[in-house]
Amino acid sequence: MTDLLEEKRNKLISLRKQSEMGGGAERSAKQRAQGKYSARERIERLVDPGSFLEFDRFVTHRCTEFGMSAHKFLGDGVITGIARINGQKVGIFSQDFSCWGGALGAAHAKKICKIMDMCLESRMPIIGINDSGGARIQEGVESLAGYAEIFYRNVKCSGVIPQISLIMGPCAGGAVYSPAITDFIFMVEQTSYMFVTGPDVIKAVTHEEITKEELGGASAHGDKSGVAQFKCRDENDCFERVRELLTYIPSSNYRMPTAVYTSDLPNRDNTKIKNVIPSSSKKPYDIKEIILDVVDDGRFLEVHQSFAKNIICGFASIGGIKIGVVANQPNFLAGVLDIDASVKAARFIRFCDAFDIPIVTFVDVPGFLPGVIQEHGAIIKHGSKLLYAYSEATVPLITVITRKAYGGAYDVMASKHIRADVNLAYPTAEIAVMGADGAVNIIFRHELAGLTGKKYEEKKAELVAHYEENFANPYQAAELGYLDAIILPEETRLRIYEYLVMLKDKKVELPRRKHGNIQL
Repeated sequence: MTDLLEEKRNKLISLRKQSEMGGGAERSAKQRAQGKYSARERIERLVDPGSFLEFDRFVTHRCTEFGMSAHKFLGDGVITGIARINGQKVGIFSQDFSCWGGALGAAHAKKICKIMDMCLESRMPIIGINDSGGARIQEGVESLAGYAEIFYRNVKCSGVIPQISLIMGPCAGGAVYSPAITDFIFMVEQTSYMFVTGPDVIKAVTHEEITKEELGGASAHGDKSGVAQFKCRDENDCFERVRELLTYIPSSNYRMPTAVYTSDLPNRDNTKIKNVIPSSSKKPYDIKEIILDVVDDGRFLEVHQSFAKNIICGFASIGGIKIGVVANQPNFLAGVLDIDASVKAARFIRFCDAFDIPIVTFVDVPGFLPGVIQEHGAIIKHGSKLLYAYSEATVPLITVITRKAYGGAYDVMASKHIRADVNLAYPTAEIAVMGADGAVNIIFRHELAGLTGKKYEEKKAELVAHYEENFANPYQAAELGYLDAIILPEETRLRIYEYLVMLKDKKVELPRRKHGNIQL
């Protein structure tokens, strides 16, 4: 009996070791030679030490076609389980490229679906480490069915639990659509790729020659397409940034965000930003200087850092209260709203609203970007997404107008009229339909029409000064109650903190409906 028990123990230990080999030592070595960790190593480096509990270690596929019955790997090319990150429970799956290039089959998909279901039922985030060439061709429609099951769960989980995708290798075809539905995508420079069809297919169909990196690398999706929210130097950098992100977001929409520990007092000196805004409204400045001085410990996790740089989105805290920050960036395209900026900010706002994260908005916007490219690209439709997102949001909304707030962009950027809770402005704020120069050209065009040379310049300067004194300031809006207060820049941090505390228990009753119909 003792020998039989020992034999069974040894068999289990042997199978465990076999499952840890993935596709074998040779394929794993090839992975490391490319600067990539193995599927298991990725989990070990991401989660809290010793916290990973694995599921379905011995699952294998049941395909018998194309000689597949002779080629099986324990775990079927994906590692799944639950773990802790920063002490917070998470579900996780990690695809193993050493097993059929990480290709997804029916058993592989069922493992992922099981852990997703568990995360949804237990209300904890799901993290997918993606390294897959797509559907397992040998399994045909079962592979496609497996992808569809995952997509369906992505949609069910959306807005209920955070979904985070790490792209750690080439992800093609169906492998890209699940990450596309998730909340945040992390990509690694030089080693991760996302594309519906690869360079070879593109060359055959359209005769365009392009490399994998140019087509779907981290820079392509981090800078140009906006598909990826985070672009990382290497895999270690990626893991650190995922851990940082999880400190700012709750585990589900059922749980309120917890406070962040900070020794940074809410009423500390905020005088660094007194002179950030130039005296001339035409001069650029970096809105990040204001953000970094206002938030706790100068810590700001920017989302989509290299995409649509004319608007800034990211996570921070003030007095330990976690917030989402949206800010026009005068240092890039004067902070104008265009298609990319509108879509970027709208999606960020909707994430914050889904997970009860208050939103602080810093406004310095000259309007929407004019031009044929923008109009034909549907700036009307895409710009409305930003308006929709702010109007739909029921979390605390605090707006600070630092300088320009012109035209329709003033309305869209969390104005009082679309139900922001608290609207503040600096004395430098200019709230108007348009800038003084353009307004004078329209309003006084008949008076200026007959003037030339010095007389024209003097008269126009006089009219511009009059317009600026009477309209390009925050006081008319304050008189009408559209601003709750005009504050000095050095008061920003304390005032925002006080309003965040005041709005902590905000509740909004919405009309009964299945869902709204946001422009897509």
